[in-house]
Amino acid sequence: MACPTHLRYTKEHEWISVEGTLGTVGITDYAQSTLGDIVFVDLPKVGDPVTANQTFGSVESVKAVSDLYSPISGTVAAINPELATAPDKVNEDAYAAWMIRVELADVAQMDTLLTAAEYEAFIAEETGK
Repeated sequence: MACPTHLRYTKEHEWISVEGTLGTVGITDYAQSTLGDIVFVDLPKVGDPVTANQTFGSVESVKAVSDLYSPISGTVAAINPELATAPDKVNEDAYAAWMIRVELADVAQMDTLLTAAEYEAFIAEETGK
């Protein structure tokens, strides 16, 4: 499962892309495939603060409810309105179905996140494949 190389990743299976000081966050394809059919996404409100490595919402699938962890600290600038009525968009394309956009407090936090190669190695270690 190849991960887009322009993104950074967390060990909790979130991805982030950054343009300037705005980060776009979602869950990885590996995460959505492990969860199964996603039926509900609970996201914060615009203006809410998020903290690196802390929960900002959850995804509910037919299997379980899983917390979402922010890769970086900042303030929620936007949420993906499509997910309120079509949470299955995450299953269709996890890298297109972003969840939140965050105005980053410190762009340097990006340096602490995994590259695509590091994330793929982490998944291989986690799954034993």
